[in-house]
Amino acid sequence: MRLRFLLFAALASLCLVRTSSSARAQQPPSGPTPVAIRAARLFDPKSGATIENAVVVIQGSTISAAGSGIAVPPGARILDLGNVMLLPGLVDAHTHLLQNYETGIGGDDPNMVLTVATMSAARRALLGAAMAREDLDAGITTVRDLGNSGWNGDVALRDAISVGQILGPRMLVSTRALSAAGGQFGSLTPEAQTLVQQEYVSISGVEDARRAVRQALYDGADVIKVIVNTGSRVVSLDEMRVIVEETRRVGRRVAAHAIGDLATRIAAEAGVSSIEHAYVVPDDALKMMADKGIALVPTDYPASYYARLGVRGQRADPANADLDRAREFESTNRARLQRAVKAGVKIVFGSDSYYQVGELTRGQSSVLPLEAYQAAGMSPADVIRTATVNAADLLGMSSQIGSIEPGKTADIIAVEGDPLKDIRAIEKVKFVMHAGRVIRNESSTRP
Repeated sequence: MRLRFLLFAALASLCLVRTSSSARAQQPPSGPTPVAIRAARLFDPKSGATIENAVVVIQGSTISAAGSGIAVPPGARILDLGNVMLLPGLVDAHTHLLQNYETGIGGDDPNMVLTVATMSAARRALLGAAMAREDLDAGITTVRDLGNSGWNGDVALRDAISVGQILGPRMLVSTRALSAAGGQFGSLTPEAQTLVQQEYVSISGVEDARRAVRQALYDGADVIKVIVNTGSRVVSLDEMRVIVEETRRVGRRVAAHAIGDLATRIAAEAGVSSIEHAYVVPDDALKMMADKGIALVPTDYPASYYARLGVRGQRADPANADLDRAREFESTNRARLQRAVKAGVKIVFGSDSYYQVGELTRGQSSVLPLEAYQAAGMSPADVIRTATVNAADLLGMSSQIGSIEPGKTADIIAVEGDPLKDIRAIEKVKFVMHAGRVIRNESSTRP
């Protein structure tokens, strides 16, 4: 009897398990409520097409559908943004979020000394958190932060954003930049030269260069930043080759600050991933860049910006702005950018913003270079590509960001007006979504 009872109990228990499993299988999958964004238009930077009556469906942090008249899933939260254009979240490939210099103090040199000598790493990280939020509010959803952030303050900021402790754009960081002696500091007394190591790793020789790359990677670098030249202080070609070799060995990339014939040739010959600034660059270096797929990150601005803050490295007092000199510098940059485009060099948006510009937020000042690119003759569509698909490719993130399509991360912005006619429309962002989370919504039509 006992054996028969035990068999019956086991069979009953098995039936209950199967019934329970079957019931669970029939239940709809749990997960975040889908979100559907409706807008008048969507620009696809990959194809150059403008899609009318656009619908984008987001599941969690990922785009699941995008196109014209896409069906909205049952139960979805609908965001009807009205007469706006949807664009991918912008990617700024050259930021310094842990700096915010003041023109009243003077130029770069006094500002750098004051920042490094008086601001703790924690204080700079908190400054970076504020700058990061201002970038995100302006539609910049991913940045490549290239040094000048103290000893690993950028790593702390990146990680805090990554785990959701603070709001900011997705960050790739370089930690301290590699450089020749002195970094980008001006003349310092022997006693003050200890400040240099808080911002830069000085290298002298190929083994120094190799060790510096390995240290940066250990410290948490996603990308290696090299200051190829500061005045007459220049990193050698042999040193640059070792830096690139050691960085590529572990699948990372090198960003090279280089200005002038010698420095840009060294960077291009070494095979870096991008050359930053290159305000002066010879045609043979541009040809090497095009042949090797090295991107140019032109940190150019409109003349009005230069008049207000001065030419790079020689910041002006806003009360004594030299508009003629600013226009001359803008014209020189414009000609250089035109030569680069003609040579077939890929252009990637980078702001290099690190000054407080009047009442503008960091994000508002950071998008101003897009005006300069259009003024240099680039079409608005190509300008948008510099800050979307081109930048995503440079960062090695093309599978995640840079366009609005299924499978990509839901980084989406909306602007009023038509940026395909006047790129300045991007300065009027009305909606920002970052990884599926609505950060800002000032659209005329509310959900």
